[in-house]
Amino acid sequence: MSQTLLIQAHHLHRYYGKHHAVDDVSINLFKGEVLGLLGPNGAGKSTTMKMLTGNIAPSSGSISIANINLLENAVAAKQQLGYLPETPPLYKDMRVNEFLSYCARLHDIPKAKVKHAVDKVLQQCGLEAMQQRLIANLSKGYQQRVGIAQAIIHEPEVIILDEPTVGLDPLQIQEIRKLISQLAQAHSVILSTHILQEVEAVCDRVHIMSAGKTVFVDTMEKLKNYRDDSLPVDASLEHIFTSLVNQGASHE
Repeated sequence: MSQTLLIQAHHLHRYYGKHHAVDDVSINLFKGEVLGLLGPNGAGKSTTMKMLTGNIAPSSGSISIANINLLENAVAAKQQLGYLPETPPLYKDMRVNEFLSYCARLHDIPKAKVKHAVDKVLQQCGLEAMQQRLIANLSKGYQQRVGIAQAIIHEPEVIILDEPTVGLDPLQIQEIRKLISQLAQAHSVILSTHILQEVEAVCDRVHIMSAGKTVFVDTMEKLKNYRDDSLPVDASLEHIFTSLVNQGASHE
């Protein structure tokens, strides 16, 4: 992993009326890294993701993507990003290759290079056999793959995935995790999830949020020091939060 910082987000705050949804959160993402953004539902993960992708503005704080200030030069900064929200932004009445060609044009990929870009992401995401299918007729797992394909078609430096395996069956989950690991060889990734096992499977480092605040930032190995190994992996997240508080884990 390089020491080059691709995302630098400092002291982010976000209010919805009087509700302090994100409270002084700072996030760094290094080139070649997969960072897990972990926390229970309501922790502020999705709001943080929306700020990092420029979909909403922070109430205060700063964000730069590949050394481009997101708040001052949003268009240039967003060109370095690929984003899959929790609900994939798909036009389900389009065929897979038709939709991806449309996405390529939205990202200003030259017309002569669109087919190559589409063919490349079809191969990367295991969609070659599905390219003529209507998106509406695909399984949820394949729809997630199409969502990932649209996020990477312009070859961004950073890919941000919000709950990419939610609602999938166990086999589909394994396939999407494998795909994320493959993507990490060429991109830096932020993966948001509330499933600890997901982070353990693919991430280099973990950033845990609870009630809008950062409670832990470090490697997975360090996180295991706070985990009760007598519990099943998927059931131990709340116990980790309790351990973090009781043992006084420090922020990065």
